[in-house]
Amino acid sequence: MIAPNLQMDAQMQRQSECDARSDLELVAAVNSGDAAAFEVLYVRYRDWVVGLGYRFTGDNDAALDVLQETFLYFLKKFPGFRLTANLKTFLYPAVRNLSIAARRKAARFQASELELARIEQMPAPDPPVPPTAELAAVLACLPEEHREVLLLRFVDGLKLAEVAEAAEIPLGTVKSRLHNALEALRRDPRTRTFFSS
Repeated sequence: MIAPNLQMDAQMQRQSECDARSDLELVAAVNSGDAAAFEVLYVRYRDWVVGLGYRFTGDNDAALDVLQETFLYFLKKFPGFRLTANLKTFLYPAVRNLSIAARRKAARFQASELELARIEQMPAPDPPVPPTAELAAVLACLPEEHREVLLLRFVDGLKLAEVAEAAEIPLGTVKSRLHNALEALRRDPRTRTFFSS
């Protein structure tokens, strides 16, 4: 049963990679009833949506749920959807809001006090900390709004104006938050070496 799904997924991936149409052209095709064009958009952006969902939720299963909900939300925009910005800029608020909702839902189903006490008693080995885990720890210490603009700019590759649109904040606020986030990284001994010239 799994093999046909993997085969279908690989086929969708190949079709998406062969499709050279721009996002605008694909949106126009979906508006005209071309379901394959929506699949191309899905394959093109699904990894980004899952990664972003994971950044917000910290949970793989929740990130996959966010992926499903995001593209369901996107599909409901058709026909008649007009793409006026980068598609990541359009999808970002949906992914953020759906991730926040998933986190809230997960928080309602936290373990009981007895379960937590039992888990705390269990010994856990100390795994080695790779550099990426150290960087993630530094980023986790940043205020959420600073981390958000930093990741949108340098991980997702959005321009400052696109970050402002995606995060639904003024451009000046984006610049200020980005400046403060970079200053915090420059001051932290774990990331200071990235800023040495």
